[in-house]
Amino acid sequence: MKNKRQALVTGANKGIGFAIAKGLAEAGMAVWMGARDRSRGEAAVAELRGEGLDVRFLQLDVADPESVQRAVATLSAEIDALEVLINNAGIIIDVTTPPSQVRMEDMKAVYEVNLFGPVRVTQAVLPLIKAAQNGRIVMMSSGVGSLALITDPTSIYSSVNLLDYTSSKVALNAVTVSFAKELESLGIKVNAVEPGHVQTDLNGNTGVLTPEEGAATAIKMALIGADGPTGGFFGSHGRQPW
Repeated sequence: MKNKRQALVTGANKGIGFAIAKGLAEAGMAVWMGARDRSRGEAAVAELRGEGLDVRFLQLDVADPESVQRAVATLSAEIDALEVLINNAGIIIDVTTPPSQVRMEDMKAVYEVNLFGPVRVTQAVLPLIKAAQNGRIVMMSSGVGSLALITDPTSIYSSVNLLDYTSSKVALNAVTVSFAKELESLGIKVNAVEPGHVQTDLNGNTGVLTPEEGAATAIKMALIGADGPTGGFFGSHGRQPW
């Protein structure tokens, strides 16, 4: 594992995160599969190892600063550099409550995972990413993270009005740009991606795309070359509007 290019995927025990981890491992990377729950994470690792892929479990709760620090300590003891970070972990708490009735504690919980989590993890692993040549950071955003799309009546995303989830993804897109600006001179590329309407536990498996289809753009942006973009927002059809 140490002789390969290294990747970390958060929320990797199921859904899009699992598909991303599998895709990166199939591309020849050694992949750390981050997950809150040890039993689920280890089960996911066992499944991919059974397919001959080079993956390892990393217990990681992106909403818990101490968990993040423990995970980074584990990584730092095992590897010298991290080439790819995929900030995939995310939650939705409630899809039925109108904005005027969303509880502040629920909104804070969503932000803790969807927004502060990616910032927390990125900051913590940045020394390892800087130690790699041409590091790549991918933020898993959403079509509802685009102000242009959620205000466009012709877009499917305009029908979604989730105060906490939507605003967390809009903010994550801004975070992406901020990191991209800081790290561009170091050759580190930071981009946000939207997977499309994917069948996941997050949406009660109501999506139309498979997790593998949803993972494709994140994998592509994780593997872009030196001439690839940074500070952008991308989907399966290319660059997306902010």
